[in-house]
Parts: sequence; structure tokens; C-alpha cells
Amino acid sequence: MSVTGGKMAPSLTQEILSHLGLASKTAAWGTLGTLRTFLNFSVDKDAQRLLRAITGQGVDRSAIVDVLTNRSREQRQLISRNFQERTQQDLMKSLQAALSGNLERIVMALLQPTAQFDAQELRTALKASDSAVDVAIEILATRTPPQLQECLAVYKHNFQVEAVDDITSETSGILQDLLLALAKGGRDSYSGIIDYNLAEQDVQALQRAEGPSREETWVPVFTQRNPEHLIRVFDQYQRSTGQELEEAVQNRFHGDAQVALLGLASVIKNTPLYFADKLHQALQVRGALLSLPRTETGEERGSLSLLLM
Repeated sequence: MSVTGGKMAPSLTQEILSHLGLASKTAAWGTLGTLRTFLNFSVDKDAQRLLRAITGQGVDRSAIVDVLTNRSREQRQLISRNFQERTQQDLMKSLQAALSGNLERIVMALLQPTAQFDAQELRTALKASDSAVDVAIEILATRTPPQLQECLAVYKHNFQVEAVDDITSETSGILQDLLLALAKGGRDSYSGIIDYNLAEQDVQALQRAEGPSREETWVPVFTQRNPEHLIRVFDQYQRSTGQELEEAVQNRFHGDAQVALLGLASVIKNTPLYFADKLHQALQVRGALLSLPRTETGEERGSLSLLLM
């Protein structure tokens, strides 16, 4: 499963970035994602190009990267089906046999349906020997309700267990309460009406929630209120206490619970910035592309961070 090459090749990071269709500075908001629908899409040409890339003299990994990182996930699924019809072979298995290392793993991720990928990543995060709280929070807190429901349905189908059962068996304390609440998808939708009284009540509840016996107060506030309301709560909390809410989290919580609450606060305040920070962190570590954010770019979250999915 090796990739042939002659001259010193650029890093995988540089190669993938060089193929991405980065939006121009004059692009309108909503078109700024790096993975947009390819306008001149031809499923036949793409399937043929990928076939040539893995059956020619050596593996043309540049062609593989160029096709898969410049097509939306829906287009990549069409390419997979066309390849199967054309060759009677599974595209994922064919590329897996031709590639190796991080590129192989990234290509496998690119070709999976969104719910399939999310379910696998959530399962891995919950079963990981080392902490992968940020991955679980990312999936449960940033997906739309329909996306989350599909992910949880695939999770049950693939692993023959409910995700909430794995959360219950693999986590504990405040972290468990947070993940279970997020998995239920019970966050309020924004009605356009600002409830100043509720915001004040939430601020007071968070201020009173000192000590281990009162920490559970943070869970319903963080998981049931809509982002617009919570941003007002965060601002009011800072004005009332003189400290940012994140600082309070760092002072009161430790370990996985602290990581989860800080991540959730980042998602609530600015989801695109949350993903951009994840991207920045990943690119600081050699070979860390596999920890890139795991969502498809969209109009409401079209940030630079969503490079690969």
C-alpha cells in the first residue's frame, strides 16, 4: 500500500492546502467555505480520473487529492456510486489498497457519509483510552438536530448499542450529564424575543452554583438555552462578577468536565471561530491532520477551519 514518488514531495498538509478551492477575498458570505459544490461537476470524468490514478504507473495521489478535496460530500457520494457501477469495485476499498498512512485515513474519511463518519468518531471518542472529550463535544454540540438524530441512528445500527448507553458506561459526573443532555438535543430554539428575566435568573444560578453539590446547575443552562440567550448570559455574568465565564469554569471545574464546558462555551459564543481554533491547533502539530474539524462546510458555519469534511 505504498505511493510511488520521485522527487522530495511536499508535506501532506501543503499538498492538500494547495488543492483546496479557497474563496477569493471578494466572495460573498456563505461562499467562504473551502469545500463548496463544484460547479463544473462531471461524475463520469471524476470516476474515470480516480480509476486512472490508481491503475496507472504508480499511484497519482495528486489527482486523488485534487478530486476529493474540491467536491462536496454529496458529490463525493455520487462519484463513489459511479465508480462502483463502472468497475464493480468499491471506491473506498480500491483507494485504501492504493494509499497508506495519513493520506489513506483522510481519504477514507472524505468518502464516508456524514452520519457514518460522525458515528464512528463519536464511538472512538467514547471508547478511547485517552481523553477525547473535545471530539464528543464537537459532534454533539455543533450538529443540527436532524444531523444529530441521523448520527445517533447510525451509531445504534453500526454498534448495536445506543450512544447514550455508551456515554453512561464510559463517562461520569458532570461530563456524563453534559453529554447525555446534548445527545437528547433539547436545546431551545431562538424565538426572537429576549427574556431578560430568565437571563438574570441563569446568571444568579451560575453564581450560586459553588461546590460539588451545586455544579449540576451548569448543565441545563449550557445545554438547554439557545446560543443567543447564552451569549447574553455570558456578558451579564462578566458584568456582575468581574470575570469571564470561562475563567469561572477554570476555577471551579477540573479535568474532562472543564474541557467539555470550555469547549461548549466556545461553540456557543462563535462556532466558526471554534473550528478555526481547532484547525490552527491541528496544523501546529506535525501529522495532526486527522484531528481537523469534522463537519461539512455550510452557509452558517462556512469557516476556514472546515477544510476536509
